[in-house]
Amino acid sequence: MSAVAAMRRRTMPGPTTIALLAVFAVFVLLFLAGVGFGSTWIPLDTVAGVLLGGGERTDRLVVLQLRLPRVLAAAIAGGAIAYAGYLLQRITRNELASPGVLGVVDGAALGVVLFLAIFSNESNALIVPVAWQPLAAAIGAMTAIGLVFLLSGRQASSAIRLILFGIAIAAVAKALTTIFMLIGPIYQAAQAARWLAGAVNTINWVEVQIMLMVLVPVGIIAGIAARTLPPADLDDISSRSIGLNLPVYRIMMFLLAALLTAGAVAFAGGVGFVGLIAPHMARLLVGRGRVAGIVMSILLGAIVLVGADLLIRVAFAPLEVPAGTVTAIIGAPYFLYLLMRKDNSNG
Repeated sequence: MSAVAAMRRRTMPGPTTIALLAVFAVFVLLFLAGVGFGSTWIPLDTVAGVLLGGGERTDRLVVLQLRLPRVLAAAIAGGAIAYAGYLLQRITRNELASPGVLGVVDGAALGVVLFLAIFSNESNALIVPVAWQPLAAAIGAMTAIGLVFLLSGRQASSAIRLILFGIAIAAVAKALTTIFMLIGPIYQAAQAARWLAGAVNTINWVEVQIMLMVLVPVGIIAGIAARTLPPADLDDISSRSIGLNLPVYRIMMFLLAALLTAGAVAFAGGVGFVGLIAPHMARLLVGRGRVAGIVMSILLGAIVLVGADLLIRVAFAPLEVPAGTVTAIIGAPYFLYLLMRKDNSNG
C-alpha cells in the first residue's frame, strides 16, 4: 500500500503546477472575453470556434481582423514586460526593480517619440516602414540602461544605486519626451501622447508579427541565460568561485531585459508597472523557482494588460482610453507600498 500511495503522490500535480494551470485558465477566459467584447458582443464559444477554424464569415472577419490583433498584442506586450521585470528583480536582488523604475520604459518611449517626430509627415503617416519602430525603441531603452550603468560607475553592482540612477534617467527621458511633443506639430503630439499612455487599439497583424519576430528570439536567449541566474545571496566575490562573472552577467541580463521591454513598448506604448506587479504576484503563487517564476510572470503580465484593456473598453465604451492608465492607477500605489515596506524593514 505504501508503494501505491507513493506512486499516486508522484503522479498528482503539485501546488506549482496547479497554480500555473489555474492562471493559464484565467488567461484563456480573459483572452476570449477580450476578443468577444466590442461594439457587438460575440459569445465565447463562437470566439473559440472561430479561433479553431470555424465560424461564420462575419464573425471570422470581426474576430480575426479587428479584435484578435489587439488582444494578442496586449498579451505579448504584457508578458514580455513582466518577463523583463522578473529578470531585473532577480539579477538586482531587489523587489523594486522593474523596466519602468530603471528607466528602460521611458528610454524606449523617448526613442519611439523621436522616431514619430522625425519620420512622420503632415498627413500623420510614417515615411519609413513601421518595422523600424522597434529599433528606435531598442536604441532608446539601451541608451537609458547604458547611462544608468555609466553613472553608477564602479558601484554598478549595487542594486540600490542602479535603481536611484534609473529613476533619475527615467525622469530626464520623460522630460525630453514632453519637450519633443511640445515643439513638434500638433498631430505629432496627439499621436505621441496616445502612444505614451499605452494604447493597443490601433495595432494590426503586421505589427503583431514584428513583435513576435523581435521578442521570441530575445525571450529564448534570455531563458537560456536565466539558467545560470545566481542565488539571491550570492555576491560578486562568491560568484567567481563558481565560474560566474556576476558584473558582466548582470550587464547582459540588463540588455536582454531592455530588448524585451523595447520590443513590447514599441507598439503597445509606455505601459507602466506591469513589470513590477507581475513578478511579485508570481513569487507569491509559485515561490522562487526559476522556470515556474518566468512562466507565471509571463502569464500574469499578459493577464494584467489584457485585463486592463478589457476593463477600459467595458467602462468607457465607446471611448478608447489607453490601457496604460489602468496599470498606472494600480501600479503606482503598489510601488509606494513596496517602497514604504522596504524602508520600514530597513529601519
